[in-house]
Amino acid sequence: MHNADILFRGARLFDGTLSSIGVKDGKITSIEPDGSANISAHNVVDLGGALVVSGFVEGHIHLDTSFYGDAWKPHILCTAGFDVRERVEFQRRNMTQAAPMAERARSQLELCIANGSTHMRSHVMVDARVGLESLETIVAVREEYQDFIDVQLVAFPQNGIIDCQGTAELLDAAFDTGCNVIGGLDPASFDRDTKAHLDVVFGIAEKRGVDIDIHLHDPDMLGIFELEEIAARSRALGMQGHVAVSHAYALGEVPIDVARRTARLLAEAGIAIMTNAPGDRAFPPVLELRRAGVTVFSGSDNIRDSWWPYGDGDMLGRAMMIGYRSGFYTDEDLRVAFDVVTEAGAKALGLVDYGLRRNASADFVTLNAEHIPEAIVSVPKNRSVYKAGKCVVRQGVFVGK
Repeated sequence: MHNADILFRGARLFDGTLSSIGVKDGKITSIEPDGSANISAHNVVDLGGALVVSGFVEGHIHLDTSFYGDAWKPHILCTAGFDVRERVEFQRRNMTQAAPMAERARSQLELCIANGSTHMRSHVMVDARVGLESLETIVAVREEYQDFIDVQLVAFPQNGIIDCQGTAELLDAAFDTGCNVIGGLDPASFDRDTKAHLDVVFGIAEKRGVDIDIHLHDPDMLGIFELEEIAARSRALGMQGHVAVSHAYALGEVPIDVARRTARLLAEAGIAIMTNAPGDRAFPPVLELRRAGVTVFSGSDNIRDSWWPYGDGDMLGRAMMIGYRSGFYTDEDLRVAFDVVTEAGAKALGLVDYGLRRNASADFVTLNAEHIPEAIVSVPKNRSVYKAGKCVVRQGVFVGK
């Protein structure tokens, strides 16, 4: 007989079996078929046959720059095609007219939690133009919501490192303020000095013992060159499994043989790739990368900010989007899309107590679907979300606070 604080009955697992999940001290202590479960608990919750899945991993978001919950900000087009520097300037202007950052961050967090995210990685601007103020604000908000979602923060040099004097020192100091991961941005095109940029990023990672997550928008063979440089450094420093590259558009822009060759290098270097399958850009070929052994994960990226007006904080919807744009039609492929926003995200973020298994944190979501392929294509709403066994979202409404 297992003892538990809470027993969740009627949980439909990915294989269709109805099971009982025992939870004690916020951890899953047992998962057994209904009817044969030998579990004793004071509190019993009937999930009514809902599909139960692991909490979603929001692997790339920007809590400091979203305008979700704020007044509508009309999108401004770049003057001559996509340009990172121009978009950063638009963002600077919009931020001067935005609601308080903490208020906007809370709105965005509650949106993501309500949609089922139990873990998140947010990039936060840290550079000589904004200092550490944004980070301090987001760290405080993270503490407010620590019982409802686990949040990693990335020190993100949105205005460059080499091109923005004083930023390197602030990036290092960010880890005394509450950051968990060191970021980077287009070493070749933005800072125009790949070596110097990566010297700072990898130097801080080695000094602080932290992971790396680099924004890489650079196209075609320039982006491939940067990926090769990042891979070489990761191998040389023994950082396999501790480096991610976000976006990596180049992998979807080069001939497939180049993408496959680069995928092998990334797999050998243990580099994860984040894609949100943006609507107007080529993006990394998910199946090709996975076949090579690369961890591919996802995130919303921007939600109603200066980069685009879209975004709903729904990682199940993001999985559908990735599957739709990738031509995923079979049940097997649809399960890949689901893995990208769950287990693969957990692996990329280094989560050690994740998943529907014994001894993992009891973080899960209930869905009105028969199985995972159906959930991907139907994106059912009115979800309930449990964090450490506690209901924090009931039928799509955040009730945690």
